[in-house]
Amino acid sequence: MKKYIVLLRGINVSGRNKLPMADLRDLLNDLGFKNVQTYIQSGNIILEAGEGKSVICNKIKEGIQTKFGYDVPVIARTIPEWKKAIVKYPFSTENEKIVAFVFLNKKVYETKIEVKGINNDQYLIDNDMVYIYCETGFGKTKLSNNLFERKLNVTATSRNYNTTLKLLELAESPS
Repeated sequence: MKKYIVLLRGINVSGRNKLPMADLRDLLNDLGFKNVQTYIQSGNIILEAGEGKSVICNKIKEGIQTKFGYDVPVIARTIPEWKKAIVKYPFSTENEKIVAFVFLNKKVYETKIEVKGINNDQYLIDNDMVYIYCETGFGKTKLSNNLFERKLNVTATSRNYNTTLKLLELAESPS
């Protein structure tokens, strides 16, 4: 069994795709995952599984579709991959309120995309991650999941600095 951090995109956002975390945990346990934990209401999961990431993502996606009727993108990372993403963050983390990690469902080979009007916001595309530093704040930035999905032909979901660190902390604590 290996431990994974799994991210759902678009759960419990703006009143859409309402999915109580207790119901999600029940589903994941029913699907055979072990030591299932969720963190806050936005689709952050820690679990143990014997399968690889693509099998885990497909099982969860199909399970949510069947039980709740939602088509939800699912992205999984191992603990070493999660740690690597944190260590590789290239910008200042002094003001954690403007730091985010964008997790992609697959590796990309582009390193730059055309984005107009990002002012002092910055991004770095690195394999299956995009690191963003939003000096203007997340509410005003053009650097969004939708932008990266459209320009890179991927599924993307973002987590802020504090959530990213908390998920690692929870994943590393004994089950």
